[in-house]
Amino acid sequence: MLELIIIIPVLFTIPTIFLWTAFEKAGRKGWETLIPFYNLYVFLKIIKKPMWWYLLLIFPFINVFMYMLMLVELAKGFNKYKLWEQFLAVVVPFIYFPWITIKENQEFVDPDKRPPYKKSVTREWVDAIIFAVVAATIIRTFIMEAYTIPTSSMEKSLLVGDYLFVSKMAYGPKVPNTPLSFPFVHHTLPLTTSTKSYLTWIELPDYRFPGLGKVERFDAVVFNYPAGDTVSTRFQSNISYYTLVKQYGRKRVWSDKRNFGDIIYRPVDKRENYIKRCIGLPGDTLQIIDRQVYINGKKIKNPAKMQFQYRVFTDGSSINPKILEKLNITEGGRTGIPGEFVFVLTNEARDALAKLPVVKKIEVFNDPKGKWDKDIFPQDPQYPWNRDNFGPLWIPKKGATVELNSKTLPLYKRVIRVYEGNNLKIKDGKAFIDGKPVDKYTFKMDYYWMMGDNRHNSADSRYWGFVPQNHIVGKAEFIWLSLDKNKPLFEGKIRWNRIFTLVK
Repeated sequence: MLELIIIIPVLFTIPTIFLWTAFEKAGRKGWETLIPFYNLYVFLKIIKKPMWWYLLLIFPFINVFMYMLMLVELAKGFNKYKLWEQFLAVVVPFIYFPWITIKENQEFVDPDKRPPYKKSVTREWVDAIIFAVVAATIIRTFIMEAYTIPTSSMEKSLLVGDYLFVSKMAYGPKVPNTPLSFPFVHHTLPLTTSTKSYLTWIELPDYRFPGLGKVERFDAVVFNYPAGDTVSTRFQSNISYYTLVKQYGRKRVWSDKRNFGDIIYRPVDKRENYIKRCIGLPGDTLQIIDRQVYINGKKIKNPAKMQFQYRVFTDGSSINPKILEKLNITEGGRTGIPGEFVFVLTNEARDALAKLPVVKKIEVFNDPKGKWDKDIFPQDPQYPWNRDNFGPLWIPKKGATVELNSKTLPLYKRVIRVYEGNNLKIKDGKAFIDGKPVDKYTFKMDYYWMMGDNRHNSADSRYWGFVPQNHIVGKAEFIWLSLDKNKPLFEGKIRWNRIFTLVK
């Protein structure tokens, strides 16, 4: 909060200083531009706008939009009504207003004495569209954004077809790394499969404004996919670039454009958006023993609707589809072996199935300890972990120091090299940063461990590791619409019971 107290007066004083001559032309004193907050009061007096505008100037990010409107109104006082003139007034006020007031010696006309300006219908529409786009972009970037759930990794807590509002203010909104981008799309232009929606002419450093709180354990968090820094335009993030390289070799992935497309790099803010539940916080030691998560040696409470994959054995009979629908069992079915089914179940659904007369046995899938899954982080034989038995693993914390050796480097080399931007080389199990041998490293950021509630059908931190602080986007707050893609419009398409419910 102290940052905001310092930053906001500075941000609104610097561009207002350059209005010194504009204030004088309007009959005020030039020095009035130098006094934070008071200069905005004088500004509103000059353009004769109501004082409730001042109240809106208090709210972070909304105030940016209001200040733009004030600059447009000031430009009108100097008879600048053309679209390009008002554009310059908003984008480069520190150049434009000194130019028109000193170089062109424009006189200021009081708002009450201005003749009415007649806009064409086209101009009215253009102004309305620009107004809407700028307002929506500010809200979407800094306050709240709508997301949809595309996969079942969070079932049954969040369903495929849920539309969410995600608060950017919860953890503090980020400054976009690539501000020059097509509005309302993420990384690819509409009607194209691989054309970038952003320009990298300007790339801003990572900065996060103060938020309403911090990431807490069990929050449903939206974040930029950490392993999505490099992608194949053919597969996008559906199959990780690193998985493709492991399967086919780097040479083929980069040269075989027919099968893999182009290989591109994406800035942090243009990486795919994922939503998972935060399970591990910075500084925690996480371990999974037979599907149960332990933090710092203690068993944690599981999400209420957590799911696992089960084998269900019957006496050879089928299970009535109406029963499956009633129990909200949507994933799985017959295996091809008579009397054997595989379903993804919550504890409640599992217990209800077990009571059916035709069901003889239910077994959970569980990879035993020591069975190495090569796709599981850190993909190193020193750590023969799998999705059900994993760790212990320490989660990096800002300011904490770890020893670097052949045992720890597989765990933290991507953090050091990719997320924190160091030139890390490893020779004979020893680490060199910028050519200098090092045996310790102090982390610059906090990191988190994210997992889906659908534990056996979730590509999460168990596969690609830590989520850096600068990849955090926001907190899922509530569901504003929910559509079942498997049902027709007038037969249960809209899940009315989920609309305007909080995300838990």
